[in-house]
Amino acid sequence: MAFVRVEQRNAHLASSVRLVSVPGREGPIAKATLTAISNTRKGSGDNRGEEATAILWTLWGKQAENAAQYLAKGSHVNVVGRVQNNNYDKDGEAVYSMAFTAEEIDYLDTKAEGEALRAKQGPAPEESHAV
Repeated sequence: MAFVRVEQRNAHLASSVRLVSVPGREGPIAKATLTAISNTRKGSGDNRGEEATAILWTLWGKQAENAAQYLAKGSHVNVVGRVQNNNYDKDGEAVYSMAFTAEEIDYLDTKAEGEALRAKQGPAPEESHAV
């Protein structure tokens, strides 16, 4: 299985980070998902417009815990990771999808900006446990 490196620059979070605890080889491990949106300018002159690209990223371990603690909806990030095929059969039908796993995440907001976004968002939802 081949991995392709993906970079998403100057993105903002479309929603809060979702954190769950999943079974791991050596006990439970943190898994977080976040949706980052970046805008790309396309065309020129009167035809110039923006195209939004949203990517659902998965983060693992300490990186997932930190993202859930320090990021909020609207936070600005750079994400570098990999994409791979995530194809499977469901009820005898082939389902085709891509999975994006974050390897690096840069927090672009200042500490004050991050705290303001988290305060505006309200208390973090309770951690849920996946089975």
